[in-house]
Order: sequence, then structure tokens, then C-alpha cells
Amino acid sequence: MVPVDFSFILHPLTNEDIFRKLKFMRNWPSFLVEKTMRMLPPLWTSRITGISSPYNSVEGCFMAVFLTTRQMLQLPPEVVIRKIIAAGKKAARAGAKIVGLGAMTAVVGDAGITIDRNLDIAVTTGNSYTVATALEGTEKAAALMDIDLSRAEVAILGATGSIGSACARILARKVNYLTLIARNTQRLERLAERITGETGLAVKVTSNIKEAVRKADIIVAVSSSAESLIDPEDLKPGAIVCDVARPRDVSVKVAEKRDDVLIIEGGVVQVPGDVNFNFNFGFPPGMAYACMAETMILALEKRYESFSLGKEITVEQIDEINSLAAKHGFKLAGFRSFERALSTDDIKKIKERAKLRLGFATAGKN
Repeated sequence: MVPVDFSFILHPLTNEDIFRKLKFMRNWPSFLVEKTMRMLPPLWTSRITGISSPYNSVEGCFMAVFLTTRQMLQLPPEVVIRKIIAAGKKAARAGAKIVGLGAMTAVVGDAGITIDRNLDIAVTTGNSYTVATALEGTEKAAALMDIDLSRAEVAILGATGSIGSACARILARKVNYLTLIARNTQRLERLAERITGETGLAVKVTSNIKEAVRKADIIVAVSSSAESLIDPEDLKPGAIVCDVARPRDVSVKVAEKRDDVLIIEGGVVQVPGDVNFNFNFGFPPGMAYACMAETMILALEKRYESFSLGKEITVEQIDEINSLAAKHGFKLAGFRSFERALSTDDIKKIKERAKLRLGFATAGKN
């Protein structure tokens, strides 16, 4: 087998993801499905070919850890981390010089630090490029929806995580009204103090998700919740949500019931070259999550060193990976919402419906 340059670790988000591959398990009790999955070793899932920039070409592979999001949150962290380390060692045996952590594998424990210490190859969570693309997408969406960032009520859901805190610190330089949302109020207060010290902006903090979301014009959703946190009734007409979280923070019911809000998937990029993932994760050909792309960018650059690790991501890291992405031809892949492409015409219609409903609401008050 031809060695790969990099690997990316995946895992099923829910039992439904398992059933798509292992249909015979669909009628099994949930406890038996999860017990069986926990016993399985990591699995080479597919080879990634065709990634090419003007400077280099690389190949990689997807490696699967068979634990759902719920299991990763409920099992002891050391159990989950051992599974991820085993996947990383298998990737190293396949020749990978760097491994990327996907979805909850990037969150569990200390966000990759222990995994990095137990592997002989580099590790990254992909969080730096995820932040860069999420913010780029949010700013472009705001412009299309005629929302002035300097006047908008902006909220970060999951603000104390590594992605959320980095988003908050960068957005605090551009907005005047920022609310940080998370469960741990002490960590929120510390982050708010840091942001005020860095930017002078007085930041609001709250653990009341519903109340804060209902007031917001723009929400960057990056929690590590296993369940959706934003429901149809939680959003004002014309609101924008950049949902970076996997599983999603925004309920699928929002897509069904609210055609006057803009929900975009954060961190979806076009990969350069004639790329073939040989694996369907719901995107058109050539598109990938930004966390995956960060691993590819570092491999193309031959930067086989651990990059985005731990709960703290620096603005310098974000700027650096964004620059390397541009160098190698990675770019934001337009807008997608609940795995469907959004055109500028789609967004225009959302904006028109929002204005109409806001007009009705104003008329009703008079």
C-alpha cells in the first residue's frame, strides 16, 4: 500500500450514522449497538487523493473511531482518548506524518494535548482554520443580509471553548455589542475580562441560552453539546446563525419552520486539485470541513508539527493558517445550510421575508 501523508480521524455523530454503513444493526437495542461499537478497533475508512496546489501534492486517509457523540461525552475521557490514540497510531503505521482530529475527538479531554504526547506524529484539531472560515462566512453573510456589524447584537454560543473564545476575541475588535454564552459563568467572566483588557469592549455574559439568542442579530454557534440548542422560536426575523458545531447547535426544525432566518454551516471550504475523498460526508465533490482542510494545508506546506492544540488558540495561529490556506488555494465554499447550497438569490429571498415579517410585527404594535 502506498503510504499517506496525513490522516483525519472521524467518528459517527449518532447511531443513524452507524446504521448507514451497518444496516443490520438498525433493529438492535441502542445499548447493544453502543456496546458493540465500543469494542471495535479504529478502522481505515478511505484514501484521500488528488489534493494539489502549485507547491505540492499530498494524499491522506480517513480513520474512524466507533464512538458516537453521546458516548464521547458520557464515557470516561481516558477511555475515549485511548481509542483516539489507537487511531492515531494506526494512521502513523500507514505513513501519516500528521493527524487531524474531527468533531468530538478534538474536544474530549484536553483538546488534543494528551493525544499529541502519546503519538510520534504531529496532531492538530483544525480549530484555527475553522475560526478563520467561520468568521469570514459570518461577515460575508452579514453584508448580504444588510446587517451592519458595528450596530448588530452578536452572540457566541459556546464562548468558553477553544473555537468560541477565539471567535469572541476577534469579533470584539469589530463589533460594539457582544454577548458570550456558556454554562460555566466563572469561565465566561474570565473571558469577558480578557476581552475588555484587549479591546476595551464591555462584553455581556450569560448562561441563559434562549434569552440571549432571541435578542441576537448574529449568532456564532460553537458549543460541544450533543443536542441541538436553538429552536425555531428562538430566532428573530432576519437573524444569522453560523453553526460551526457538530452535531449542529441549530435544530433541523428551524429549516422546516423558519424561512426568514439565515442558517449557514461554518467552516466549509473548497479543497484545491481534483480531490476524491472516497467517502460521502454530505458535501459536493471537493468540499471539506475547515478542520479537515487545516490538516491538508499543513501537509501541503510540509509543516509536520502540532498546530492547533488545547483550549487556547492564538490570533496569530489563525492569521498564519489563513495565509497558508490562501497560498495553497483553499477558499470558502460559498454558503450551505443543512447540507444544501444557498445562492445569493436564496439569501435575498430570506432577507425580503424577514423585512416583511418585521413590518407586520411593527404594524401590530401600532
